[in-house]
Amino acid sequence: MAAGAGGAAVGRAALAAPLVLLYYGFSIGITFYNKWLMKSFPFPLLVTLLHLLLIFALAALARALERCRSGRPRAALSWADCLRRAAPAALSTSLDIGLSNWSFLYVTVSLYTMTKSSAILFILLFSLLFKLEEMRVTLLLVVLLIAGGLFMFTYKSTQFNAQGFVLVLCASFLGGIRWTLTQILMQKAELGLQNPIDIMFHLQPLMFLGLLPLFAVFEGLPLSISEKLSRFHEAGMLFSLVGKLFLGGILAFGLGFSEFLLVSRTSSLTLSIAGIFKAFSLLH
Repeated sequence: MAAGAGGAAVGRAALAAPLVLLYYGFSIGITFYNKWLMKSFPFPLLVTLLHLLLIFALAALARALERCRSGRPRAALSWADCLRRAAPAALSTSLDIGLSNWSFLYVTVSLYTMTKSSAILFILLFSLLFKLEEMRVTLLLVVLLIAGGLFMFTYKSTQFNAQGFVLVLCASFLGGIRWTLTQILMQKAELGLQNPIDIMFHLQPLMFLGLLPLFAVFEGLPLSISEKLSRFHEAGMLFSLVGKLFLGGILAFGLGFSEFLLVSRTSSLTLSIAGIFKAFSLLH
């Protein structure tokens, strides 16, 4: 019996390993991409909105190609169902991503990584509240030790910025809500959103609408009078910016796909633990 349980655990780990590696590649790539892009184009909410549009277009294209290949219709929710069932997950996701990108204007990659690692505490909290995980002392200790160890590892090596710290901490809290609600959404068989492409397709419009007011309030006026914007009237500068944004959109699509795939095959807590080990590799 014990041997069978051990074999099953090894099988699950072997299945999760390539998914985790895929997530690592896109997650590390987009972390450094965002920090690099913010130096030349400091409008994180606009960047996030443009990436959401590109992700939606790529997801729609992937669905169309799969429909042509298989001849079977894809899952399609009405706007009423999207608003009732998917809006909370979409809103928390858009705010998590938007605030995370915004924080790169103020914090280093190390401080961002350290603070965002607290998401595992919020994911555990909401997973327990929504009964996705059972309360186990060993699980609680492992989560606290991992999060505490990462904080101690980076505490003296980070350049602290209060505004950036608050933005990342809020993003971590929203991330806990985001991944808990996303796991619940993907586990509802009647919705048919187990496929990462399908859930990305349905969430992006709601995420765009949820983040748009925040962009209008905090970046609308600064963007309209920015000297940086006037520089992009030149064709070379404009094509360079479009290329940078397109690259980020591809990375964002890959990251979203790998995250949803990992959550659908394992759990939101597994994704967060994988993120902790990614953080260690970034900060070592």
